[in-house]
Amino acid sequence: MIEDGWLRSLKREEKRLKTKIIISLALFGSLMFAANDVPKRLSEATTVITEVMGTPDKGIPQDLLNKAACVAVVPGVKKGAFIVGAKYGRGFVSCRNANGIGWSAPSGVRVEGGSFGFQIGGSETDVVMLIMNKSGQEKLLKSKFTLGGDASVAAGPVGRTTSAETDALMRAEILSWSRSRGVFAGIALNGATLRPDDDTDAALYGSGATPKSILFGNTKVPASARRLIHQLNKYSSRQTS
Repeated sequence: MIEDGWLRSLKREEKRLKTKIIISLALFGSLMFAANDVPKRLSEATTVITEVMGTPDKGIPQDLLNKAACVAVVPGVKKGAFIVGAKYGRGFVSCRNANGIGWSAPSGVRVEGGSFGFQIGGSETDVVMLIMNKSGQEKLLKSKFTLGGDASVAAGPVGRTTSAETDALMRAEILSWSRSRGVFAGIALNGATLRPDDDTDAALYGSGATPKSILFGNTKVPASARRLIHQLNKYSSRQTS
């Protein structure tokens, strides 16, 4: 009886150890995948900003970008192939430095659900969001928040000026646009959720990095993200009131 109890205890311990090993390997694999995938996504995010801002008549109005507190770029949001209606994307967010001049190192962000404008054709959509005020900034530090629920969101206008400065635009914490097959348009991403991408942050900055320390803690911009921050500085280096 004592021997049977010892064997059962040994088997339970062996099972726990195997579970720990499987979880550790899964986490390691996830981190390695993120590390290999991050430079590509940073490059794609840079391309989105460059192309959108390079066509001022059809891009984000300059005065809105100048007023923005943060910019989020999520290239290639995808429709779920196996879950009907699912959308999922991984991108980056950067915020103004404390003095309003220049942009912070980028932090990873995940976006899920919502309506991303796939109806204009195509299975992938690039998404750009401007976070317009301090209240919107604070949402970025949450573990998860919903656009149109926890944070007010409105479709951003397209073109050189914001002649359509409606009450919705002035009140919104976040303005959003989508681009699919070359068509760039404002779209209110109601129902979409945003959350930090911890794997991406760990791959870029090491364990222990948080959105707060990256976006508001003078974290050094990693080499792989310099082109993205350079482009943000090129198109809007200083925040205006």
